[in-house]
Parts: sequence; structure tokens; C-alpha cells
Amino acid sequence: MTTEISNRQFEIIEAAGKILTNSGVSGLTIKNLAKEMKFSESAIYRHFASKEEIVIVLLEYLAHSMDDRYTSAITSDQSPEEKFKTLFQNQFHFFKNNPHFVVAVFSDGLMEESERINETILKIMAVKMKHLMPILIEGQQKKIFTDEITSDELIHIVMGTFRLQMFKWRVSAFQFDITRNGDNMIQSLLTLIKSK
Repeated sequence: MTTEISNRQFEIIEAAGKILTNSGVSGLTIKNLAKEMKFSESAIYRHFASKEEIVIVLLEYLAHSMDDRYTSAITSDQSPEEKFKTLFQNQFHFFKNNPHFVVAVFSDGLMEESERINETILKIMAVKMKHLMPILIEGQQKKIFTDEITSDELIHIVMGTFRLQMFKWRVSAFQFDITRNGDNMIQSLLTLIKSK
């Protein structure tokens, strides 16, 4: 993330996430945000120039948080399989406690809002790939993960499965336990990608 956010800006993006979760993209307006925070609209504008900027900062915060969490959670003494589990369990746990970030990434309409929002969502995917790709490559080099397909193909399969799981959780209005279902997904993926 290019700039640090203030405590007040963090409160605003948290409130924006709550509105996104409860009312979707159409409900996220500066007027509704001011009402949620018991602020005037002009007070919101002192911190953010637009709704788009609020969403972008929320997504940038997610990318920065993911990078920090993965860096601290994954240790060099773990096996590639343990690193793989840690990375995904960390993300499922975070999203279970912060579902508004899932809403921001998977909301219909947000991606159409602006090119800048799309670019920020791509940054989130790049952070995930930055941490996942070395795990897959190490696993292939150590003959733990299959090398019958390239690491580039593996990462698409793994990330596509993760995105589908998160999307299903989002459209079900968070009606299932994402950590339990996530653990099942992790085990299924490991079964698929491990060397025979």
C-alpha cells in the first residue's frame, strides 16, 4: 500500500464494508456511509474524495494485510504442504472474521465501477500468487507436488478453486462455515496436486 491510513479512514472503510455486506454496492453511498457513522457527508469527504477511493483503500488494505499475514504465518522450516495449508487456513480465518472484504472482492457491479478498482483487485491476486508460487515450485522440486503440469497451470487450478469457494460463500450470504469447508477444500486440492 502506498500510504498509511489513519484510524478515522480505517473506521470509514470498516463502515463501508458493513454497508457492502448488508446492502450491496447500490447501498454504498456517501449519504448512507455518513448515516452509518453518524457523521456529516462533508466529514467523509475530508478523508476520502469519493466512494471509489473508499473501495480502493479497502481493497489496498486487504492486499497489504494479506502480504503481512502470509509473511508472518509461513516459516522456512515448514514443508511445502504445511505452507500450503497455512496460507489458505490463514485466509479463510481472516475472511470468516472480516466477511466485508469478500463482499468487496466479489460484489457484482464493483468490477464495473472503475478500472482502478479492477487494478486493485488484480493487486490482491498478485499478492496471493507471490506467496503461493514459491510454495508450489518448492513442492514440485521436492517431488511432493506433481510436476506433470507446470507451476503456472497449478497456480491457476488452486487459485480458481479458492475463488470459487469464496464466491459460493458470498452468494450463500455466509451461510456455511468457511473454515471447515475451506479445510475440506485444502485437503481436496492437496489430494489432486500431490505426486502419486
